[in-house]
Amino acid sequence: MLPVQAPYPTLQAYCPDLPEWPQRWRIEERDRVPGQALLELFTPFLEHLRLDSGLARKTLHRHRNNLWMLGGEIIRRIQEAPALRERPVRDTLLELLDDDEGAPLIYPPLTEDEQRSVDSTGRKLNAFLRSTTPTKG
Repeated sequence: MLPVQAPYPTLQAYCPDLPEWPQRWRIEERDRVPGQALLELFTPFLEHLRLDSGLARKTLHRHRNNLWMLGGEIIRRIQEAPALRERPVRDTLLELLDDDEGAPLIYPPLTEDEQRSVDSTGRKLNAFLRSTTPTKG
């Protein structure tokens, strides 16, 4: 039996604009710091999905797009609750992810199907982050 080949040869091929996400999420300049911390949390997860999950390209695209929305939502929440700036981004993210519900509600509101999709990604991300050793962020 041949090993399963990853649908994308590199993370760059899977997420070509990934390095730009913190800049695109930002509402103001100081949002780059938590945005970069989110990117540092999302990158190993995206690599895991790309290499180890056996998921189809369409499913990988869906998870990538959902992470993009989730990152924007985290930055929005940091803007609304400035005390969150003082906490590690990983703690804030894990607090907002739920084993059952998945991700927080995204604003502006998504359709029920879209939110369910984001929730699915959120549950996978939550399990992944809780199974890995915390790093900075």
